[in-house]
Amino acid sequence: MIYFTKLHGNGNDFILIDEYREEIIPEIEKSSFAIKYCDRRFGIGADGVLYLEVSDSADIGMRIFNADGSEAEMCGNGIRCLVRYALDKGYIKEAARVETLAGVLSITSRVADGIWIMVNMGKPEFAREKLPAKGTGEFIQVNMHGYEVSAVNTGVPHAVIFVDSLDDTLFADAPKIRYDAMFPKGTNVNFARVDSNNEISVRTYERGVEGETLSCGTGSVACAVVAHKLGKTGDRVKVNTKGGELVITIKDDAAFMDGQAELVFKGTI
Repeated sequence: MIYFTKLHGNGNDFILIDEYREEIIPEIEKSSFAIKYCDRRFGIGADGVLYLEVSDSADIGMRIFNADGSEAEMCGNGIRCLVRYALDKGYIKEAARVETLAGVLSITSRVADGIWIMVNMGKPEFAREKLPAKGTGEFIQVNMHGYEVSAVNTGVPHAVIFVDSLDDTLFADAPKIRYDAMFPKGTNVNFARVDSNNEISVRTYERGVEGETLSCGTGSVACAVVAHKLGKTGDRVKVNTKGGELVITIKDDAAFMDGQAELVFKGTI
């Protein structure tokens, strides 16, 4: 029998497997487990599977497998869900460090009309070799498939496109950018609308999910830091997604993501 917990961060939902004390899903089966149980008709349904692990360099460790079975370096909404679960279990305190494939990230939590979790997402990387993307220099406002595309790595690679209207027709073009040979490992694709100096709205096509998700934490950070870099917004931005809001703060070359995470249900397989 396998115990799991279903959580979501602004509608970006995950199956969490607690491997803090022992391995539950064998390494060779972790990818196929995600493919099978993320299916929304024949499985539990989720955008990905989180594995909570012991870490030698932090308080806890996180791995994430997307719905297509691929392993991602990090996930902004996912790390908040993992932290929420670890807080509830008593594995960590209000301030903790989480090891991911993108590095060790610091988090703090507070109670304010729910549990809010702030993640230090580290320094956003614009250099092409850090994305990765072909060529040299920063990837800012490059013409691709009829759009001005900027790209940044906020734990995983993200392409950011500013538009006047966030209509559904945009997603016909998203796969062209996601799979463009310019990005050797592919990229997530975000469409953003600037609503004011301190507010933007975002829709994201996620790599590994291969479709739109209700929210993307690393994508929200990417849009906020690109907007700031281009002078469209200030250093503190409210990001509206279909699933809810996040607050992104840029300080000392680092980006901080603040948002909630909710338990949906627990179950067994």
